[in-house]
Amino acid sequence: MLDKSIEVPVIARVVGGHTGRVDDYKGGVESIIRLVPAIPESALQGIDEFSHLEVVWRFSLGSDKDIELEPRSPRGDPAWPATGGLVHRNHRRPARIGISYPSLLRVDGRDLHVVDLDADDGTPVIDLAPVFREMLPRGPVHQPDWPTDMLRNYWRNAADRP
Repeated sequence: MLDKSIEVPVIARVVGGHTGRVDDYKGGVESIIRLVPAIPESALQGIDEFSHLEVVWRFSLGSDKDIELEPRSPRGDPAWPATGGLVHRNHRRPARIGISYPSLLRVDGRDLHVVDLDADDGTPVIDLAPVFREMLPRGPVHQPDWPTDMLRNYWRNAADRP
């Protein structure tokens, strides 16, 4: 059994943007990250000088029953190799945590207007920070071919969805 002793506050909610569990066509969608009243607006001072945010959020449409840790093929496609549950980046992870790097369009009071946030409307945000180049991975990033194949349409414009 997993230790569930951590409580994490919700600092914001996603307003607008995506709805439902759609695997692809996440690009070009604008949404708002709206701070909860307990977080002072002044906590955002200076964030408008950055182009991108790192947003940590919780998959809220699933439940603990969705968690799958045993190896399985991504998206159920046998063309891709079975990999363990911690290799997948979806709602079936134990903490159901997602991380996104949307572009920051503008700040309007408690609202951060962003594009390319792949979290659904109503999603709880548990942390956000500006992206610092210096905090991104150092050196080459290596991965097998299947993520590139699987995510070929992930950032395609949502308006192009068939």
